[in-house]
This record gives sequence, structure tokens and C-alpha cells, in this order.
Amino acid sequence: MADFMGTGRRKTSIARVRLKQGTGKRTVNGRDLDTYFSRLALSRIAIQPLVSSNNADKYDLVANVRGGGLTGQAGAISLGAARALLRVDPTLRGAFGKEGLLTRDARMKERKKYGQAAARKRFQFSKR
Repeated sequence: MADFMGTGRRKTSIARVRLKQGTGKRTVNGRDLDTYFSRLALSRIAIQPLVSSNNADKYDLVANVRGGGLTGQAGAISLGAARALLRVDPTLRGAFGKEGLLTRDARMKERKKYGQAAARKRFQFSKR
């Protein structure tokens, strides 16, 4: 019985996801997925690849995630789970591609520029 690994990233979150055959138990950083993500929507985002491939009750998901906030972490777990499922069954690539589960969300925080208060905000302008 082999473990299938997948790495997912979103914003500043990095998730290492391990799938192993089991009964559908899901843990994130040693805690149950639903208690880790207080909002139901985030839990659904995290397990979307398992649900869409009908593998939700066939594999146990163990995720180790760090960095960022809860939304970024849920997106990172989703990408990691999709990549791990591709190692299980490469024929899922087409279905995952159509749902956008294999696309790395490249949106990052814009850097602060010198001469400005923030990334886009300017210092207050005084005419006199």
C-alpha cells in the first residue's frame, strides 16, 4: 500500500499532501479537516479534487500546511491533493484540467514600492 504525495502552493501557503488508501479520514496539521477550517466553504475547497474524482471515501488525506491564511491554505491543499491523485490515476488529468484544479493560482501580494505608502497607495499630496 503506497502513499501518493503532492505539493500545492497558493499565495504564501505551502501544503504537502499525502494520500493513502483508507476510509476517507482527513487531517490537516494533526487536526481534523473540519475543525481546522472553521468555514465549511474552505473544507469543500480543500477536498474538491477527491469529491470530483469520486475518491472521497477511498483515500485518507494527511496534509501538512504552513504559511499564509486559511483561504490560501485551503487552495494549496486542493492543488496538492489533485497532484497526488494524478499519481494514483493519470487519466484524471483531463477532468481536473476542465475544472481548473491543476492550475497554480499565480496571484501574489504586490510588493511595496519606495516613495509610496504601500504597493499602490501614495503618500498624502499637499498642494501648499
